[in-house]
Amino acid sequence: MSSDPPVPETRVLAIASHVVYGYVGNTMAAFVMQVLGCEVAALNTVQFSNHTGYKQFRGTRTSADEIRDIYDGLKRSYLTDFDVMLSGYAPSADAVEAIGSIARDLRFKSSLKPGSFFWVLDPVMGDQGKLYVNENVVPVYKKLLREADLILPNQFEAEVLSGVKITSLSTLKEAITKLHQEHRIPHIIVTSVSFGESKELCVVGSTRRTDGTPRFFCINVPYIDYFFSGTGDMFAALIVVRLREAVSSTKISDTEELSSVTSWISPDDVDALHLPLAKAAEKVLASMHTILEKTKETGDRALADQTSGASDMEGSSENLLYLRQTKAAEVRLVRNLDDLRHPVVNYKAEAL
Repeated sequence: MSSDPPVPETRVLAIASHVVYGYVGNTMAAFVMQVLGCEVAALNTVQFSNHTGYKQFRGTRTSADEIRDIYDGLKRSYLTDFDVMLSGYAPSADAVEAIGSIARDLRFKSSLKPGSFFWVLDPVMGDQGKLYVNENVVPVYKKLLREADLILPNQFEAEVLSGVKITSLSTLKEAITKLHQEHRIPHIIVTSVSFGESKELCVVGSTRRTDGTPRFFCINVPYIDYFFSGTGDMFAALIVVRLREAVSSTKISDTEELSSVTSWISPDDVDALHLPLAKAAEKVLASMHTILEKTKETGDRALADQTSGASDMEGSSENLLYLRQTKAAEVRLVRNLDDLRHPVVNYKAEAL
């Protein structure tokens, strides 16, 4: 297998959280993109000891002024030649606005060269029917949607942004169509969709046509019953790489490449299954499913070993068990680099 990076030289500004232990936020995203050949500048919106799923952590949040100041430092040193910006968790509405202003500045810098800047926005707000940010964050994200090239909401976040209650594939399609048409978002992937007692997760995506109509595709993968954290960040980082890879190898004519088209939108005659977004998502899910399966296997073994051996952890037995389970579910990246670099696609996109 080739060891060459799958993407042309790509500079990414990644704005997200950071943890000292484990893989979520930029700790996840920066590593994944670097392993796959991207130059990544990480601007961290929080600095925590560990992710909040442990229910106990220490650290600090980055203010909106600090985010702007750090970016200003990059500008003053002429270090803002980014091809892609990936933004994730922001700790406040003001911080989201600061991130939007950075995207706006990078977009302006690239305005004379269509396709030379692409913003992937992961609107991290909540999950499972609950917000874990302040309510004033929601309208700020809604204002920014029109400026993003690709958004990556989960099912709950797609409901919040569209105002459509998602209870079926038909209502999910309604929500995506509304986001395309009202906010003119070029690309949308709803990253984790599940209805009822299904043993599968569905990822549903679309690239809009020039008239705003969607081109829907869906990829079903088996559900892994485990307490993972950072999977949304992993998906976002991988989609940056795999979409860039798919776009860079796509020509729309003998003289024009898709990468030179604003927002990398395929011509209207390209069907859903041949969209670069669909091809990219197939590779993303191939890597993720394999790595998460291996994480579960390794975590189960670690829990079994801890159960039979001594522990230096202090506290109630119930709390210790929870902390062990959370630690065991930390995504195993370093030992599974080949699955990042050379995914085997077993789950294919289907048209909706």
